[in-house]
Amino acid sequence: MFAKQLQPPIFVKIFSVALVLTSALSVSSLPADAEKGRRKVVHVLEDESGAVIVQTAPGKVVTHRGGSITLPCRFHHEPENTDPARIRIKWTKVTDALQFEDVFVALGKQQRVFGSYRGRVFLEQAGPGDASVIIQNVTLEDYGRYECEVTNDMEDDTGFVNLDLEGVVFPYYPREGRYKLNYHQAEDACKHQDAILASHSQLHKAWLDGLDWCNAGWLEDGSVQYPISHPRDECGRKDTPAGVRNYGYRHKEDERYDAFCFTSKLNGKVYFLKRFKKVNYAEAMKACVRDGSAVAKVGQLYAAWKFQLLDRCEAGWLEDGSIRYPIVNPRSRCGGSQPGVRHLGFPDKKFRLYGVYCFRKSTDETAGGTKVTKTLKKSWPKWKSGNSLPVNATNVI
Repeated sequence: MFAKQLQPPIFVKIFSVALVLTSALSVSSLPADAEKGRRKVVHVLEDESGAVIVQTAPGKVVTHRGGSITLPCRFHHEPENTDPARIRIKWTKVTDALQFEDVFVALGKQQRVFGSYRGRVFLEQAGPGDASVIIQNVTLEDYGRYECEVTNDMEDDTGFVNLDLEGVVFPYYPREGRYKLNYHQAEDACKHQDAILASHSQLHKAWLDGLDWCNAGWLEDGSVQYPISHPRDECGRKDTPAGVRNYGYRHKEDERYDAFCFTSKLNGKVYFLKRFKKVNYAEAMKACVRDGSAVAKVGQLYAAWKFQLLDRCEAGWLEDGSIRYPIVNPRSRCGGSQPGVRHLGFPDKKFRLYGVYCFRKSTDETAGGTKVTKTLKKSWPKWKSGNSLPVNATNVI
């Protein structure tokens, strides 16, 4: 019943809008006359027939992981008295150039949701010609490009919506050292740290925000790149321009690099566990469990630095056995003049003693909502060069 009909588009006209899930940082970038939540009306002239299509869609939507989002898609069909029960709406996610993942399909009153989208995707049903869907509890894996297809008997047409997430990109390498991960291992490493492999556009945005990293890492499309804000000889020659350096697409099994991971807002809180004495790794894990939490993952610490504005000048254990600490307001005694998450390497788990960062998952179902405040922008941390210290750094209180 839901088989795709591959026919050339004739009468069905479909209109979609690319959406960007933005953070509080972009609230101030809206036009002064754009009211919050106001729906804009766009008039579109339809070819030589003279028909006018009126499309309504939100402007910029402010949300992130855990929130809800509408993927807008409207259509006009001729003749206008076509039986609605004979119109099929299908949403798929474009996972590769020639690969698609089924998300949602509806034929009249019959609807079906697929895979991880079950229980989270619904038709908006805002009136005739509306094929928009609502995704609830947005996940990191929801990021990407979606196709909206509307079929009317033997005719069909498609439109695309780009779903983006506001978050933070961070470089990652394991205890084994630099350039130890093939593509699949890099993908797993990011997932284990509550993140996904970053896209090129996410890495480029991080570079615009000041990310400077001299080691190449995998991205989600299988390419290997790295961002340079301050060119220098040890990072591809000093006389080359700043930018995102690209090694191109590499062999996913045989070649090894670091990873660039991406994460978004947490449904919970990261905190430094206050204790009278420092502990080794095993003791740190037990301490967080006793406090009703778990040792924080690297991605969770970066998300807390970015969204929670966690600022702590104390080094602590993380789940992967590394020692890090987040700095929003730089001061000389806390690792330099730039904000960032300082990394002190992977010390001996048994004999080295530090504090610990714990993560407690929120029990509030609305914790991942879309509400943000404009005041957050003033202290929003951005990447700068030098935001990660050498392994042997000691300037920590």
